[in-house]
Amino acid sequence: MNKHLKLVVNNSFSNEKQKYFFEKYELKIILDLYAKMVSNGSWKDYGLKISSKQVAFSVFKNSSENAVYNICKDFKPMNKNLKYLITDTKGRILKNSYILESLLEKTNWKKL
Repeated sequence: MNKHLKLVVNNSFSNEKQKYFFEKYELKIILDLYAKMVSNGSWKDYGLKISSKQVAFSVFKNSSENAVYNICKDFKPMNKNLKYLITDTKGRILKNSYILESLLEKTNWKKL
């Protein structure tokens, strides 16, 4: 038996300076919205884009098309209101906020 192995059960308090992904509660909020939109037939698929600057949850209406929207988290925003973004396929910012819940709740997805 190897004495140098270590089991990490909860690594949320790791020494890592920067996390390059959505936090658990953020991902839950986004996936709840995704489930709601899939059930009413608006969204069909999703994808994730991860970089050191930003993580994006991309939403597709059809699997073969480009993403219709990206729900993004910017890790080093120039302005605190640019922490969470909704962008279109060309990267233009459609909506922004520093609170993910309010950004997603106040967005009218049918009119966006």
